[in-house]
Amino acid sequence: MIQPVILAGGSGTRLWPLSREHKPKQFLPLTGDQSMMQQALGRLHGLPCRAPMLICNEQHRFLAAEQLRQLGVEGAAILLEPVGRNTAPAIALAALRAVDQGEDPLLLVLAADHVIQDVPAFHRAVGQAQALAAQGRLVTFGIVPDRPETGYGYIQRGAPLGEGWQVGRFVEKPDAARAIEYLASGSHYWNSGMFMFRAGRYLEELEACRPDMLAACRQALQGAAHDMDFVRLDAAAFVACPADSIDYAVMEHTRDAAMVALDAGWNDLGAWGALADVLDCDDRGNCLRGDVLVEQVDDTLIHADSRLVAAVGVRDLVVVETKDAVLVAHKDQVQDVKRIVQQLKDDGRTEHIQHREVYRPWGAYDSIGNGPRYQVKKITVKPGAKLSLQMHHHRAEHWVVVSGTARVTNGDQTYLVSENESTYIPVGTVHCLENPGVIPLELIEVQSGAYLGEDDIVRLEDRYGRV
Repeated sequence: MIQPVILAGGSGTRLWPLSREHKPKQFLPLTGDQSMMQQALGRLHGLPCRAPMLICNEQHRFLAAEQLRQLGVEGAAILLEPVGRNTAPAIALAALRAVDQGEDPLLLVLAADHVIQDVPAFHRAVGQAQALAAQGRLVTFGIVPDRPETGYGYIQRGAPLGEGWQVGRFVEKPDAARAIEYLASGSHYWNSGMFMFRAGRYLEELEACRPDMLAACRQALQGAAHDMDFVRLDAAAFVACPADSIDYAVMEHTRDAAMVALDAGWNDLGAWGALADVLDCDDRGNCLRGDVLVEQVDDTLIHADSRLVAAVGVRDLVVVETKDAVLVAHKDQVQDVKRIVQQLKDDGRTEHIQHREVYRPWGAYDSIGNGPRYQVKKITVKPGAKLSLQMHHHRAEHWVVVSGTARVTNGDQTYLVSENESTYIPVGTVHCLENPGVIPLELIEVQSGAYLGEDDIVRLEDRYGRV
């Protein structure tokens, strides 16, 4: 059986304003109705796989768990990294956990944010890699290039090895002239960042190449706490772990590196231009999503999230609209979107961190209006879900139920509030909101007070472990 390992860290800054720190691209439905992570899991159907192992950031734990629940995936382990340490430690955690369970499975390591359009071709490549990995090889998937690309690292194939090849060498991102040479050679492949090997073999190679990294990962896992579906690593131990990619830490040093070719419509969605390459376009080369009107527009990507976007007489642009930000960029310069994100950070703004609509394990809230001493939110609570028992030092809250029924704890009283009814939570009062029904609860919350920040929440009880 194959043990899938899905790497779901990263922030995807080049896909701002859709991708943000609290909801990065792997959790977004960029190319269909499902998120990129859900699509990655869906591609496993038809392979002899056990329940997946997911590795993600602590702050994304509820997003990951909810998206697994939507797919009906059961038995998945979600390992939570308190900080990012790149791919080599993340994979080490998965390998250690697999071996600690008394087995030595073949790990299929996949990124949560890649596009693979030809799933049968992907499955064939996995079968080829499986044969090599069973022999003790550390296998990487080399993407058959279709253009001279300067944004990817390359793998040069070596001697034939069954249905694959030995890795000749790993090559850094080339300049334009060298990328043309690599494409013409027929022996260079894009480095996909996907791998297959036995858990024990990877640990052996990591022990030989980076024993300090392996020791830190082992200590972090040994000190881990189990919380619902989550495995919380020992934070101090993992923070002390060196950061490095699997390529630099292991694959460039091992003598057992192998490669299989993958020609399956792969794309890592590294920037808005890459997304335009995989979306359906009209006969003028425009990729239009959402409420969009165009006139005399060519080769342009327009994504409208919450309102009408109209464009006239433009070409080669990327226009992305969300509830709180709009991006307009030339296609040739979309890689520089990360510089806008850095400006937001430098200016102490928050638009790079979260969307106006914020998801929580119990549902979501949308900040629909604010001003001096007040803030208005639309709150959606999933059936059976319950917010934490909490209080605020600086704000009062008025709740108006729009649909569904709320069970409200307000001080020492508990009561139901139905549609078109309201209630008031005074400053400093212990309170709780719950949806006892079978349909989503929607309400409008009006906050008023001297300070309205999310950190003015004192949680007393919480079923999601946030106290």
